[in-house]
Amino acid sequence: MSSYHTSVLLKESIDALCIKPSGIYVDATFGGGGHTAEILSRLDGDGRVIAIDKDTDALGNAPEDSRVKVIHGDFRFVHNFVRYLGFGQADGIIADLGVSSHQFDSASRGFSFRFDSEIDMRMNTMSGKSAKDILNKAGEEELENIFRTYGELENSRRIASLICKARESSPIESTYGLDKAIESLIPKVNGHKFLAKVYQALRMEVNAETASLSHFLEGSLRALRQGGRLAVITYHSIEDRMVKNFMKTGNTAGKEEKDFYGNSEKRIRPVIRKPVVPSEKEIAENTRARSAKLRIAEKTGS
Repeated sequence: MSSYHTSVLLKESIDALCIKPSGIYVDATFGGGGHTAEILSRLDGDGRVIAIDKDTDALGNAPEDSRVKVIHGDFRFVHNFVRYLGFGQADGIIADLGVSSHQFDSASRGFSFRFDSEIDMRMNTMSGKSAKDILNKAGEEELENIFRTYGELENSRRIASLICKARESSPIESTYGLDKAIESLIPKVNGHKFLAKVYQALRMEVNAETASLSHFLEGSLRALRQGGRLAVITYHSIEDRMVKNFMKTGNTAGKEEKDFYGNSEKRIRPVIRKPVVPSEKEIAENTRARSAKLRIAEKTGS
């Protein structure tokens, strides 16, 4: 599993779930199976894990353990999966929102500017539009919005303009083609940070990540039993803000809703005020963990 992906904040995130030996748990982002394996190590024969991943490559990591059910699907449907499998509600849910090392390190997937490859970026390669489709078919205004919203790039308008100009000559089909189109904007110092934001923005658009996260968080409340724990690991400010708001107010907008009498209608509360972050030792061993934040909440309502 470690060659596929090294799990971040592994012990901390599973500790956060307060595992009951005979409980029902959901690993909503199965990946290399690290979090599932850690949960299994704490369960007895009656405990169960529902592991979800929309990347077919991850399915090959399914352990030979009758206590695990691995599902090829989008974690936005977490409530449906728990109900369909007949478990009623779960005792805990873990989600690691990072892109797996396998996806970043597989040149053919087009997630990284480190390789010259077809620019795809779909986590589920069997459905949806690829990054190549968006780069060549989206209008300039739409592209600008993607880079501004998901990459938080100040020069998003110029990026969109250069992409549209470049594709007039020939379609942008590879990571090299994209980098070439915007090379005049890549800083001489720390250019990789600029490109990381460009690629992040495209990936988030391709996989509808903010919409999926919003649906997942809402579905988690329905999937969890009262007192159940939700642990979510984020890697950038956009998704972390959504998770923080949801755990504090019950919605990703951060606006607490109240009933006619002024009573709060939220059914979740944060367990800790500040997020858990990786130790210096973990970051030294796995640099991709450096931006990770773990937030933990508990369902309070029925």
